[in-house]
Amino acid sequence: MSHPQQEAKPLAQPPDGGTRAWLVTLGCWCAFFVTFGWINAIGVFQEYYQQHLLRDYSPSTIAWIPACETSMMFAGGLVFGKLFDSYGPVAELLIGSFLHVFGLMMTSLSTEYYQIFLSQAICSAVGSSCVYYACAGSIVTWFERKRSTAFGIAASGSSIGGVVFPIMVFKLIPRVGFPWTMRITAFVVLGLLVVTNLTVRSMITHAPKPFTVREYLLPFRELRFSLLVAAMTMFSFGLFLPFNFLVLQAQSIGMSNDLSEYMIAVLNAASFFGRTLPGPAADRFGRFNVMIVTMVLAGVVVLAAWIPATTNATVIVFAILYGFFSGAYVSLGPTLLAQISDISQIGIRNGSLYFVVSIAALTGNPIAGALENADHGGFTYLQIFAGVTTCVGGLLMLVTRISMTGMKWAVI
Repeated sequence: MSHPQQEAKPLAQPPDGGTRAWLVTLGCWCAFFVTFGWINAIGVFQEYYQQHLLRDYSPSTIAWIPACETSMMFAGGLVFGKLFDSYGPVAELLIGSFLHVFGLMMTSLSTEYYQIFLSQAICSAVGSSCVYYACAGSIVTWFERKRSTAFGIAASGSSIGGVVFPIMVFKLIPRVGFPWTMRITAFVVLGLLVVTNLTVRSMITHAPKPFTVREYLLPFRELRFSLLVAAMTMFSFGLFLPFNFLVLQAQSIGMSNDLSEYMIAVLNAASFFGRTLPGPAADRFGRFNVMIVTMVLAGVVVLAAWIPATTNATVIVFAILYGFFSGAYVSLGPTLLAQISDISQIGIRNGSLYFVVSIAALTGNPIAGALENADHGGFTYLQIFAGVTTCVGGLLMLVTRISMTGMKWAVI
């Protein structure tokens, strides 16, 4: 059945606060806890699968599981962004919540590579993506001046999730086994998603619009949009590699298993501040300006701190610094897009942007796994790849900003 094409219309000016707006922020916080927070914790599975459940497979093969999980989170925007523009977040949240929880429950029953891949990397990830885009599209409709601050608060949920989930998994597996660990995780996810479904709504009215390929391609005619896509895609090649390989690298330099288990939690704890503190700074000094600084510094930290990290102390220092500087990518990225977009088209433009980003998220991990093999189990090649791609992403973000205002200083 076809629908006449209509535009989503704002109900009023974004209130930039108030009970309703902050309840939406709370719901988004819970959603980011169980979506990006879960993605930020998947490095624990790379280590567990390599050493236990899938030890007969190469690191590069195993790396396809977290790579596809991350990629599906981003790529789903191509569909879910469009659905948000047309129908709003309510149905999207219900469907996504079911798929995420169902996928985790099915992972608890999985013993073969293909079973884990389908349940964890596909089903759960598709559900996460559905929930994420419903929330990312909703929260920006409630804020304008304080958009970066609000999104930063919501995105901090992913940092807390990234602290809680790795510790949960590491502590529960020896006590209750892998199957019950995944079931307990699924119940935690379900509880938080109940809050999300009750609180998250959009402030604009949504009307069904016909699907056309042209609307996905149209944003790429804008130079600043295309440059933003290029910058965020290049950065994403290296962004998740420390999350996925830091535990293994720490163990390779002699860190005990007990201490290395906390490295992802340390990284995510630092990213809490990296996702909240840059928000107010971005609203004051410019979102693009703050994003450029944090992206470049994240790359510099990889090259200057991770490569020479050969002691427990230096690995911990790297985890803290990288967690902080990389944190802004998650909290500021959607606000940059909202700044250069018609808010009624935020879903479709989110989808177009993050579909391209998903290609980097999909291939980055297997490339890193192949580099680990080529380095005979070492991590230097992988670290160089992560550092160079994140630095180049930051420089491309600078080019994006220059294309908008030239070399002069401006709050943008």
